[in-house]
Amino acid sequence: MIRLFVGLRPPAPIRAQLRALMGGIPGARWQDDGQLHITLRFIGEVDERAAEDAALALSAVRWPPLAVALEGVGTFDSRGRINAVWAGIRPREGLAGLHRKIDQALVRAGQPPERRAYLPHITLARMNAPAEAAARFVEAHAGLASPPFTLDHFHLFESHLGHEGARYEAVERYPLA
Repeated sequence: MIRLFVGLRPPAPIRAQLRALMGGIPGARWQDDGQLHITLRFIGEVDERAAEDAALALSAVRWPPLAVALEGVGTFDSRGRINAVWAGIRPREGLAGLHRKIDQALVRAGQPPERRAYLPHITLARMNAPAEAAARFVEAHAGLASPPFTLDHFHLFESHLGHEGARYEAVERYPLA
């Protein structure tokens, strides 16, 4: 089985800006440079045939390049425990449109539709901690911003899970034009 997702890699200066923020939350597992991305669509574990079908379906997606910027930070939680700290991306509309287009292509290729609401973000840390553990970080970096940057392609990534966390490998690259 192959574990896949579709995502965008921010440029190196943006990743460096994000890495400079990382720290100050006890128990957080901070993402490394190779893990920093904007997820467009999680596919999950599929067999080789379904992976090939997904890759082919994604090659038909047409969308213009996106000009976006970092904006703010936030958290995801489950039952009152923070499980991720993230950096926000604005504007959301273009990314949400591309997400829908990719979801439609993958559904045509036999994947189930995405059921979760889409929030463009870059995960900075994973954790399992009470909400107050991340509150100071979120407060300190609420004003996070960057100059606009252009995203002109997206990737199909394979996720390799290991003891040290996930390692992502770009297996296909698709231009935005």
